[in-house]
Amino acid sequence: MKSYVIKGFFGAIVVWFLFLGVLSIFPIQSPNHVGEEGYQSNQENSAELLKRIDVALLQIQELKKNNAEMKRILGDAHPNALKALAESNEGKEEGDGDKIRESVPQAGDPTYAYEKMRRQLELDMKELWYTVRGHASSIGHTDFEQIQDIYRLLRSYLLKLRQEDGYETYRERETQELSKIMQNRIRTLQNPPDCEKAKKVVCSINKGCGFGCQIHHVVYCMVVAYATSRTLILESKGWRYNRQGWEKVFLPVSDTCTNPSGSSRADWGSGNHDVQVLTLPIVDFMKPRPPFLPITIPSDIAGRLEKVHGDPHIWWVGQFVTYLLRMQPQTQVLLDEAKSKMDISSPTVGVHVRRTDKVGTEASFHPLKEYMVHVEEYFAIREKYEGPVQRRVFIASDDPNVISEASRTYTSSEWQIMGDRTVAQSASVAQRYNGLIGIIKDVFLLAECDYVVCTFSSQVCRLAYEIMQTKHADASGRFVSLDDIYYYGGGSGTIQKAQFVHKPRSSGELELEVGDKIGVAGNHWNGMSKGTNQRTNKVGLYPSYKARNVFAKVNFPRDKWWTLSGEV
Repeated sequence: MKSYVIKGFFGAIVVWFLFLGVLSIFPIQSPNHVGEEGYQSNQENSAELLKRIDVALLQIQELKKNNAEMKRILGDAHPNALKALAESNEGKEEGDGDKIRESVPQAGDPTYAYEKMRRQLELDMKELWYTVRGHASSIGHTDFEQIQDIYRLLRSYLLKLRQEDGYETYRERETQELSKIMQNRIRTLQNPPDCEKAKKVVCSINKGCGFGCQIHHVVYCMVVAYATSRTLILESKGWRYNRQGWEKVFLPVSDTCTNPSGSSRADWGSGNHDVQVLTLPIVDFMKPRPPFLPITIPSDIAGRLEKVHGDPHIWWVGQFVTYLLRMQPQTQVLLDEAKSKMDISSPTVGVHVRRTDKVGTEASFHPLKEYMVHVEEYFAIREKYEGPVQRRVFIASDDPNVISEASRTYTSSEWQIMGDRTVAQSASVAQRYNGLIGIIKDVFLLAECDYVVCTFSSQVCRLAYEIMQTKHADASGRFVSLDDIYYYGGGSGTIQKAQFVHKPRSSGELELEVGDKIGVAGNHWNGMSKGTNQRTNKVGLYPSYKARNVFAKVNFPRDKWWTLSGEV
């Protein structure tokens, strides 16, 4: 019998030793309060402290060797106790709605507590590394490199742990079942038995923005359709990206119901939502605002989804994106040709570099080197447990010079730089509405990669990341964003709950009590996040590891159009 207790204990030991090593090398202070005195003291003691880290690393390696034997001994000695402890920690689903059919338990399935602990361990380890990087100026170069090497080794242990814990079959089976349920629900809703009598929502695609923004607009419309148990009618003739409409590039959103007419009709803001046909505004002008907008998730699938996925709200959005972006055969041929040409095989890191209209308005300029630091980090961690690999990098950008720069810079045989300058040229602002196929290629090729480095201020990047969630058992950790955390434009914001008390160390920090809810403004990727404490209504910084995401669960859809007997 597998014991999450042993694995959790091993994980806690790993983080504890790393934390002790980092504490020994530099004092934990606010990023704005690193003094010269502390730096000099650290340098004087570095030799002795590095020895302590070496000892800690040896102990971790020894723990890893003994892990299997410890599991066997505890499993033989206390099988009933371990089983009871596992069952007592199973996750509980919130919400008042009828729950989805529970998955059929199989021998070897993990507990909710184990899956949650494993993912949280990885998140906290990343935050610890962000903190180290944030103090890099106060750490000697040699010391920093050794800490980095230890971090990479520990991250590789976590990746190997997931591979060898015996639960990957469960993760793949569960995500496939949930995806099948959602796709069947959407397909049934979009093809009602009688279109003339069906309740509908009508959505115009022509929102004045780029491709990623327009797709997210249609996703919002489909979420509203799902939540209100209505069929989505998409009006797309004259679409800026293809004047002939959506169906020229993608499959129709419905095979049987495309007529927007009905016996009664009203706008969303009219307050009359009992009519047959409801017309939607863009999300920015939606009043009243319903509680089911992204990034909330429906309560009926929350229990199973939160157990198997680290960011269930992104998986949820990805299901609608996946349904909507089903290709017409001629579009699929072009996409398949692009995949074959680019050799997107594992391992490949996708890099999306947005220039032109975003820089200076919605986002800051980030040089290519800043992206590639994270690409190198990904491959360095992977090589700790796989050995040397071909470092494939697919670059998507609206600036063809980025691809040229990467090809000139990373010339050694270990690197393979891929990218299409023609597509990059067509993605520029001047050519935006003429380059639809190129943008589609970039989005789907990024989603095919093992990992993506980008800026989440870009809707194209977020779109690729959403699609990526449907291609892996849990892709919640397969990204680095150089700026924003994930968000859904016009939707509800990210909320976190404080897990630990925090006393401000400077005037710019928040005071936190356990249970405080925080409206998150962003992660500074240096160990600190910024947000508003909803208890005190104060804005400030707080250590990222002291709070956890809270996934809002809402009881929707209003009416069922499916039966549990038809679901997995």
